[in-house]
Amino acid sequence: MRTLSTQEKRTIRYASIGIGIYLLLFGGYAVWGSLQQRTAAYQQLLKTAADLKQQLRPYDDRVLVAQKLMNQFQLDPARLTRAKVVGEASAQLQKAAASSGIQVGPIRESPAKTAAKELATLQFEGAGPVAAVLGLFQRLQTLGYPLIVDSVQITPDPMRPSQVKLILTLVILDFDQWKAEGKSHA
Repeated sequence: MRTLSTQEKRTIRYASIGIGIYLLLFGGYAVWGSLQQRTAAYQQLLKTAADLKQQLRPYDDRVLVAQKLMNQFQLDPARLTRAKVVGEASAQLQKAAASSGIQVGPIRESPAKTAAKELATLQFEGAGPVAAVLGLFQRLQTLGYPLIVDSVQITPDPMRPSQVKLILTLVILDFDQWKAEGKSHA
C-alpha cells in the first residue's frame, strides 16, 4: 500500500471532521426531536391531570358534606343491613329514651310498606317529664339509623303530676330501595 501525501492526509482529516460534524448534527437533531416529543407528552399529561383535578374538585365538597352528615347523625350506610337495622334501631331508641329519663313502655314493630320504601314502623310508648321527652326528640337524629318521625301523641299523665305519656310512631327507611331509584331527570 502506498503512503499518503500530506495533502491527501489533510483532505481525509477534513472529510472525517466534516462527516463527524454531520453525524453529530444529525444525531443531535434526532435526540432533540425525541426530547421535544417527550416534553410535549409530559406537558399533555400534566394538562390532563390538571383537568381531572378540576373535574374532581366539586366532589371534594360533596365528600366533606357526606362525612359531616355521617358524623353528625352517627350514620354509617355501609354497616346498614336489612336483618339488623330494625332490631338495632329499636334497641338504640330504648337506650336513648332510658338515658333521657323516660320510662320505656312497649315497642311494637309493624311490617314494612315496600311501596313506601320502608323497612319497618316502630310504635314507641313511654312516660316521663316534659324535659326528658324533649331530650329524646333531640337524640333521635343521633341514633345512627334512618328514622323519620311519623306521628307524635303527647298526653298528660293523670296519675303523676308533671309527667306526660308519649306515643311515638317512627318509620325506618330502606336505603337499598332509595339507592335503586336513581336520579330524577327534572
